[in-house]
Amino acid sequence: MMKLIDTHAHLDHIEDIDRALDNAQREGVAGVVAVSVDLPSCRKNLEIKETRKTPKIYLAMGMHPSDINLDDLDACIELAREHKSELTAIGEIGLDFWYKWVRKDREKKDAQRKVFRTFLDLAKELDLPAVIHTRGTWRECFETVKEVGIKKAEFHWYSGPLDVLKDILDAGHYVSASPSLAFSPPSREAINYAPIERVMIETDSPVFYRTTVSGESEKTGEGFQAEPKDVYKTLKAYCLLKNVEEAYAAEIFDRNAKEFFHLE
Repeated sequence: MMKLIDTHAHLDHIEDIDRALDNAQREGVAGVVAVSVDLPSCRKNLEIKETRKTPKIYLAMGMHPSDINLDDLDACIELAREHKSELTAIGEIGLDFWYKWVRKDREKKDAQRKVFRTFLDLAKELDLPAVIHTRGTWRECFETVKEVGIKKAEFHWYSGPLDVLKDILDAGHYVSASPSLAFSPPSREAINYAPIERVMIETDSPVFYRTTVSGESEKTGEGFQAEPKDVYKTLKAYCLLKNVEEAYAAEIFDRNAKEFFHLE
């Protein structure tokens, strides 16, 4: 059985977490990186990590750009510092100006920028990699990461322009693919461009995806609620796209995740 690591899941958002993790273990998932989106999320994922032994839970703490609460910022930073030895990354952090009501609101954008830079500074202070959310802000996100001097970042579920992707890869960073790789043209273009040595696979659970069969989307309105076990769907979509063997890709993805997150 091929062992995989789901490098990006919101375990605190999954309703029946024990069932989902049991399913993941049964399918062969060896570990899950639990990313956080706000202070309650950081606390909940810490609790899951402390109570669940298999599959292995790896912890990331951060504040998602869509979940910013400036009142909780200092407490979130202190919680991360307090649990530094248990962290494998800072995340999910970043910028998201995708929606018009954000793009037109200077205050919202500036709040995102402040939180993003604060957590990048924390990643640098704690010598941890950063898990980056970027949508509609690909160039600014990359330039901010570069400015702060982050040596290791993963631009998760990357679907931005190829010129920015080239700069991301040239700087030594990584990108990740989700099950959307089976049907999303921007995701497929990006992952087709990136060398496998710079790609990680994830589920972004519990995101809802369109049903896919043999890598093509169905137009039935059906779909599936992702769980960590669905990292195998991402693996399959990648191998169909790149025409490579699953065992070969799985071995490299496992190595990439372990090197990026410094996993045992």
